[in-house]
Amino acid sequence: MPRTITRAELSESIHKNVGLSRNDSSDLLEMVLNEISTSLTNGESVKIASFGSFSVRQKKERLGRNPKTGEEVPITPRKVLTFRPSQMLRAKVRGDDSKKHPVNTVDLDNTQDTTS
Repeated sequence: MPRTITRAELSESIHKNVGLSRNDSSDLLEMVLNEISTSLTNGESVKIASFGSFSVRQKKERLGRNPKTGEEVPITPRKVLTFRPSQMLRAKVRGDDSKKHPVNTVDLDNTQDTTS
């Protein structure tokens, strides 16, 4: 089963790799996440180089079907959050192209900085 990384683990990784206190690491992480959330709430896109882009998309009203009855039902307009990974992140997840673009990564298990 895939592992889920928590805020506490990210904060601990910042603490060990950057050298900030645990409280400062937690505060820094909260500030970054709050800035991303605020920007997205305001309808702005967030681009993080070598990682990806977050954006909010407005979906129009459309007709859908109730799968049980087959009845047409209007689906109201809404906003959805989308994430588009960068080419470098896509290549890293696929496991290819790792030699062309070295990226600093943090192993959250060992919290040592490595270059792939």
